[in-house]
Amino acid sequence: MSSPEAFETIEQRLRAQWTETPLVFENEDYPLPDVPAHFVYVEVYGDFFDQASIGAEPRTDNLWREVGQLYLHVMTPNGIGSGTARQLARQLVDLFRGEDIGSVTFREASIGAGEPGREFGNYYAMTATITWQRDE
Repeated sequence: MSSPEAFETIEQRLRAQWTETPLVFENEDYPLPDVPAHFVYVEVYGDFFDQASIGAEPRTDNLWREVGQLYLHVMTPNGIGSGTARQLARQLVDLFRGEDIGSVTFREASIGAGEPGREFGNYYAMTATITWQRDE
């Protein structure tokens, strides 16, 4: 899992900027509607921390870099094709492309990550993946 600082930066950005569908973050309660409707399931992963500089005393004064991924699983009802999921995924990627938000820098992005969408019950998932890094 990511640091609280990275997670909160990403969560605040999405909640402030995304209005197209409901957002569901890891371990949040979200009762599925009786009729399937679009939503985005959000996961934020990070690797705790890599030392990015040397020579400072004490050692903790060096630059430390956290790198992670933001997974935005665009969930759409089965049977409607992948076009809507791709459009929503692109809009989500565009919220972060080339952005430095607080201490988090957003880097490469992929829609589908080279894998086909997947079906989960009454839903189809198209995942947008965005790599990020945070220095401290």
